[in-house]
Amino acid sequence: MILDSKIPEGPLAEKWSKHKFNVKLVNPANKRKYDVIVVGTGLAGASAAASLAELGYNVKAFCFQDSPRRAHSIAAQGGINAAKNYQNDGDSVYRLFYDTIKGGDYRAREANVYRLAEVSVNIIDQCVAQGVPFAREYGGLLANRSFGGAQVSRTFYARGQTGQQLLLGAYSALSRQVANGKVKLYPRTEMMDLVLVDGKARGIVTRNLITGAVESHSAHAVLLCTGGYGNVFFLSTNAMGSNVTAAWRAHKKGALMANPCYTQIHPTCIPVSGDHQSKLTLMSESLRNDGRVWVPASAEVAEKLRKGQIKANDIKEEDRDYFLERKYPSFGNLVPRDVASRNAKYVCDEGRGVNETGEAVFLDFRDAIIRDGKEVIEAKYGNLFDMYQQITGEDPYKVPMMIYPAVHYTMGGLWVDYNLMTNVPGLYALGEANFSDHGANRLGASALMQGLADGYFVIPYTVGDYLAQTPYAKIPTDHPEFQKAEAEVKARIQKLLDIPGEKTVDYFHKKLGKIMWDYCGMARTAEGLTKAKGMIKELKKEFWSNVNVLGANEELNQSLEKAHRVADFLELGELMVDDALNRNESCGGHFREEYQTPEGEALRDDENFAYVAAWQYMGDGQEEVLHKEPLVFENVKLTQRSYK
Repeated sequence: MILDSKIPEGPLAEKWSKHKFNVKLVNPANKRKYDVIVVGTGLAGASAAASLAELGYNVKAFCFQDSPRRAHSIAAQGGINAAKNYQNDGDSVYRLFYDTIKGGDYRAREANVYRLAEVSVNIIDQCVAQGVPFAREYGGLLANRSFGGAQVSRTFYARGQTGQQLLLGAYSALSRQVANGKVKLYPRTEMMDLVLVDGKARGIVTRNLITGAVESHSAHAVLLCTGGYGNVFFLSTNAMGSNVTAAWRAHKKGALMANPCYTQIHPTCIPVSGDHQSKLTLMSESLRNDGRVWVPASAEVAEKLRKGQIKANDIKEEDRDYFLERKYPSFGNLVPRDVASRNAKYVCDEGRGVNETGEAVFLDFRDAIIRDGKEVIEAKYGNLFDMYQQITGEDPYKVPMMIYPAVHYTMGGLWVDYNLMTNVPGLYALGEANFSDHGANRLGASALMQGLADGYFVIPYTVGDYLAQTPYAKIPTDHPEFQKAEAEVKARIQKLLDIPGEKTVDYFHKKLGKIMWDYCGMARTAEGLTKAKGMIKELKKEFWSNVNVLGANEELNQSLEKAHRVADFLELGELMVDDALNRNESCGGHFREEYQTPEGEALRDDENFAYVAAWQYMGDGQEEVLHKEPLVFENVKLTQRSYK
């Protein structure tokens, strides 16, 4: 299989402008003849649905929540990047492009990343026009703060609620189109399968989560905007409902899954407190602007701390190790997430962790409060501090926060070309559901940027290019391919309900999550990955013989919902392990212990692994086939990443 990325010819800075001129257009009178399905209504989905409806297309939007406002995008905290250079500190579209390529450890396409940086400046104007209440300076201008992996301030924010405010802006645009009759919204409805007719994506099969009804929906194109798959690890910062099912069902219908092993570990999360937890809580990266990360300089002092013999504030300055500032003086606490996470793991592995489990470091605001005053810190981070205190019972204005890395974001996803179309004609993937923009490590504040860039500014052009070449005729939902897909979905549901098992769905999910975290998490080895593959195979076999799915289909049945998702996670987990085992290098969030510099940094192998790994499903029980899209760098020089 040849992977045609459809990257336009010409200079990097002109590719998108020329491409927009060269794509085929659908005239306004003809747009109303086309139906488009959008699965997912987070930032990418809501912005895409609203934009396409505004253009005149008929849009069906699906979400498994009761409202688009509950999409996981709403949980994003710290900000959204844009190369506005309001601070006059040296930012530019090219610098945002370079920082993103470097931050991803040179494992992303130049053309896609440059386009992302280019349209980022328009996103802010769009959101301000929608009424998003970005923070402002005293004079009324939009404020910026810094995020990891950059030496400029380019992150726009709304306190620690940026995702919420951006989603409400997109939701208002979506609601307007719902009221206009151009978007039909299907809440509490989950995509169960993709329908192909003559090799093209022409619809989906869904399950109504209230009634259990299995239904088909036809369209001329299908857009998957369903987020990432971090919940394969069970404990993550993702909403508990976040899953891979829509993307995985598309994968099993022929869509390639690219770079599945690229997982981002976020360095600032509230540490695990026990087996009772079902998710973890993120503390925004923005806190690293003013918070200083440290641990005791010696394991002996750390041991006293863990035993409760001393408190954090008792530890003298000379007995503290501000390890990020010490190792990376140029970037300090604002190194990229993968670097900060790995270094937190290193100091904890040395016995210098600060909580009872030994898996936590301090994020301390003492110096910032002395320097700027409590009121200034409260204005910047007040809601985050309140959230931390409610969860932990400790006041971060008085004692340091305790943080530890946790699974947060997935850079892998469905393979897409420059138009955001998968290798399946008519099937698109937007936002975190695709692999395209972040390489092996996403810079903070870039997820919101990509979701809105794809939805507001890319897909309205590129989907038109496909539809302009598609006949107006609609495919009826009684077509044999729809009936076949419906029958397969119903059979799968019944198969799960009929298993005479004894173990809960959560039992299997937790076991899978522990395997993934232990062997395919922050650090990986060939030996561990090989062991994990065997363990997952055994767990999958046990799942299909011993899971106990309570209830029936014809009702609200969360046990059944979870069973579908965990079944897909089991298959995805095995592919993630295969991908990590195949990539004999370290890059970004993919850290193979066999491949590291003497300083413990990720050691790439550009000669053998400068490619996108795109995997093709070959059937149940069969090994997937790897296809490679070479990554060509014409505008940046491949170098060993350094943030020192």
